[in-house]
Amino acid sequence: MSGRLLKKVLKEHEESKHRNHHDEGEEEEEEEEEEDENLDGSRGRSSINPFDLLNEGDEDPDSEKEIDIDDESIIEMKNEDADNVQPASKNKSKKKKKKKTKESRSNVAKPEITLDETLEALSLDANSKKEKFQETKPPSDSAKRASSRSVLEIDPKYLNLENELRRMYGSKVVRSLESSSQAGGSSRQGRVGRRGIHHITKTVLISPMENWSRWDRSFSMEFLETKDGYNYFRYTHSSTYEQAQRAFQAAQAIHDLNGVASVLINHPYHIDSLITMADYFKFVGEHQMAADAIGKCLYGLERAWHPMFTPFQGNCRLKFSHETNKPFFTTLFAHMRNMDRRGCHRSALEVCKLLLSLDTDNPVGALFCVDYFALRAEEYAWLEQFSEEYQSDNSLWLFPNFSYSLAIARVYLEKMESSSSSEAGSLMDTSKSSSLDLMMQALKLHPTVLKKLVDKVPLKDQAWTKILKHSYFRSEQSKNPSLDHLINIYVERNYLIWRLPDVQKLLRSAADLVIESLEENATEGEDFLRAREEAFPAKNNEYSHLSTHDFSDSVPTLPPDNLQNFVADPRMGGDQVAAGVGGHHHQAPPPPRGLENRNALAVLFESILPWAQYGDEDDEIAHDADHQPDNNA
Repeated sequence: MSGRLLKKVLKEHEESKHRNHHDEGEEEEEEEEEEDENLDGSRGRSSINPFDLLNEGDEDPDSEKEIDIDDESIIEMKNEDADNVQPASKNKSKKKKKKKTKESRSNVAKPEITLDETLEALSLDANSKKEKFQETKPPSDSAKRASSRSVLEIDPKYLNLENELRRMYGSKVVRSLESSSQAGGSSRQGRVGRRGIHHITKTVLISPMENWSRWDRSFSMEFLETKDGYNYFRYTHSSTYEQAQRAFQAAQAIHDLNGVASVLINHPYHIDSLITMADYFKFVGEHQMAADAIGKCLYGLERAWHPMFTPFQGNCRLKFSHETNKPFFTTLFAHMRNMDRRGCHRSALEVCKLLLSLDTDNPVGALFCVDYFALRAEEYAWLEQFSEEYQSDNSLWLFPNFSYSLAIARVYLEKMESSSSSEAGSLMDTSKSSSLDLMMQALKLHPTVLKKLVDKVPLKDQAWTKILKHSYFRSEQSKNPSLDHLINIYVERNYLIWRLPDVQKLLRSAADLVIESLEENATEGEDFLRAREEAFPAKNNEYSHLSTHDFSDSVPTLPPDNLQNFVADPRMGGDQVAAGVGGHHHQAPPPPRGLENRNALAVLFESILPWAQYGDEDDEIAHDADHQPDNNA
């Protein structure tokens, strides 16, 4: 070998050695970068946001799978790149493996420490929370409040009406309905122009429409006090809202619906005016426009919430005794009825729970329809839990609606338990009373319900005629005004449930057994009579403020002549409205109104009213002449 060739070989050997060292350095740098990335990723996953735990379970599981797959594909790509690089010495690989195992162990241990420290710092640990609560309050009271609060906690996702409609009918149907309603709304507002279109803030109680007016902040909510672990609040009105309220009361005093409509032109979120217009639209059959008016009320009322007002957790109170709080209860009750009319009973149940949690005095009668919504939503276990944990002056099973509804709920729970026990090969739980025993107890406690149900449902079997001939079920009145009023509300609200064959079969079997039991022991009926008198001792009707019409599915209508002077009270029934308006039936209709120097939006709004008349001055003179009283008569 020549010297020149030897130098060339040595030079190539040195260059290859240099390349190997350079590749090894790059490999170490890449592995260190991978370790740093893994360490940062594990730290990122370990530093869990405690407030994210409140939304645990709301994430889409499919998205989590996609993320895991992407991570695995990235790791495989990195492993393939690492295989292409020449491996280093065995000692270095062992050291690196030891490093990785130590770091992985340290990374596994860190999240637990970090999470515990975070929970302790934010006082979210259950044990520490219980210890602090027991130091301030007696354990018995705290346990009662905790159970009552937990059974009334509200899931905001069920408050959205559109979510339940999608579950029942599918997204395509809901989208088509929304597009048609939005198209109708845009066509009605086409004359006004696009000047009023703006971005509207989303709320929880209602899904606002884009063509609604901007929130004017005419009223707000103030914090009053904290008492027994509950925060108390009250709505407050601004000077402009008080001015609108006076204008509304003036229009209400003379039964002028045009005056009520004019209040909404300048004050689009005046609650009493919106409720009045909603009642008017309901009476004329425009249910969608009535629901929109109630939706505007809810939108304004929610926008005015105090930052500390968290009603979905069951720890806030909004007493009905404050005059400014009453429209919120009226609006929520009307919204609940709109949900029921559209078949969204699960959403209506959440609104009913919200009404009960805001004021435990039950001012609008939510306690007498919560059982109906629970049965229609198939929340049977929750209804039993609610009857056991809800705090009330009387035991809930003493009320007519709960005594019968708990028996119906037990029917379906027994079916579920029997199917699950047969699959698992275990025995049924016999610690609770059977549905037949509960139904017999309900019939003995409130026998007058049976005759009303037979007439209302109706039950046409000949066997019911024989049962109603018995002296215990013959009467329709219990001679207790409060109890009779509650029974009328129950039958009016829940009669649809009794059309199910399973429920009718249970009622008939229980009625036959009650008759046999009373024939064997005649004093048993007297014992239940004394129990009724102790539960409802008042001679006057304690629930006279609750109208039976508010719990009915029927919508009263008024003749067109009476609609001219219509200004409805939200708690007034159809007969009362007709009677109140009848006194003004012979009043002369208003003269035609001129169009000169009038607001275009006001004219557009008034044009939808059936009695709105427009004309010139000559028409007004002729109108006055026609309605001039004849003095010669």
